[in-house]
Amino acid sequence: MNENLDMELKGAEEPFDIELDDIVYAVFPEEKDVYVVFKEGREYVKLLKDTEKSWLMLNPETELPMFGLDEEVDRLGEKINEVLSQRSGSDS
Repeated sequence: MNENLDMELKGAEEPFDIELDDIVYAVFPEEKDVYVVFKEGREYVKLLKDTEKSWLMLNPETELPMFGLDEEVDRLGEKINEVLSQRSGSDS
């Protein structure tokens, strides 16, 4: 029974908004280190946190990581990290 409760708590992260270049993105945590990002009300990209400073875009069809440099993905990931560290700081 505790195992089910733990699973619920891990998936209970609330969505949040981030802003880049005057564009507001809605970010929905999906599973550990995976975030679905919406831009202008539509699903835009799914991101995977690879390392503390490295983020990967997931292929929309296969959900496999797509390796390559993408400045927007890195900037979105940086903003997501900022929100997550603010949240974890307020939890303690």
